[in-house]
Amino acid sequence: MDDYRKYLDPQTLAKVQNLDLAARQIVEGYVSGAHKSPFHGFSAEFAQHREYATGDDLRYVDWKVYAKSDRYYLKQFEAETNFTCYLLLDCSESMRYRSEGTALSKWEYARLVAAALAYVVLKQQDAAGLCTVNDHVVDFLRPASQPTHLKQIYHTLEHTEASGESGLGKVFHELAERINRRSLIIIISDLFDDLDSVMLGLKHFRHRKHDVSLLQVIDPAEQDFPFQEPVLFRGLENQPEQMAEPRSLKKAYQAEFEKFLKAAQRGCRDLNMDYGLVRTDQTLDLALSTFLSHRQSRVGS
Repeated sequence: MDDYRKYLDPQTLAKVQNLDLAARQIVEGYVSGAHKSPFHGFSAEFAQHREYATGDDLRYVDWKVYAKSDRYYLKQFEAETNFTCYLLLDCSESMRYRSEGTALSKWEYARLVAAALAYVVLKQQDAAGLCTVNDHVVDFLRPASQPTHLKQIYHTLEHTEASGESGLGKVFHELAERINRRSLIIIISDLFDDLDSVMLGLKHFRHRKHDVSLLQVIDPAEQDFPFQEPVLFRGLENQPEQMAEPRSLKKAYQAEFEKFLKAAQRGCRDLNMDYGLVRTDQTLDLALSTFLSHRQSRVGS
């Protein structure tokens, strides 16, 4: 295993108390492993078409235009020198969950992802903001591009606890009206909420012309359901406790959970949003590469 991967391992990062240090280790480790900058084209936007000329890169041919006109046109992009990124982080109580043998809770893992992405955005001299939410807006840090803004973001992440009920749909509607400038919005959440309501909130963001990406963070036990003996499940977000026989429930539970994940993915696809599923037992480069590769693929697609 390459040495850089030690910086991406949740077991290692669980021991790093300083969020600034952890974020730098994640990003620098990921860049080292990729052997090239993964951030090229992070904020590129389509600008216009121009006719193909001999020697042009065929990757940028717009084949849809060709099908209609029988002529070759290239997509041209312009990279904004300054763009705004809002990191929307779910801090509801369900994010506290950490299964036995897993180094980080969903909240701890999501914080590291948010910290790493804030580091990326500010290092490329763009503006990053942070918003933590449950059934209301807990913290709202307006975007700034000064390097010192990282300290404020990290301070907020370090001093925010996952608590309260989830109400993402309602909060997304509020934020869609509050964020006026077209921005890149990165949502990090387990989506344990009414999915129809969540999708309506996401649709509001898209209606306001925001570029939205979703990273859904789950614990491995939530998907694998490894429980064998009778167990008392403790409800989060004011849900009751429930004694259950896991082996009799596993097949039906997993079918419902996979249905839930596919519905979230399909909803994002229908809204032309990037979607990535992240498990807390996987290295942090998965979270970064899932998001950043989607960003790159949209340049020239």
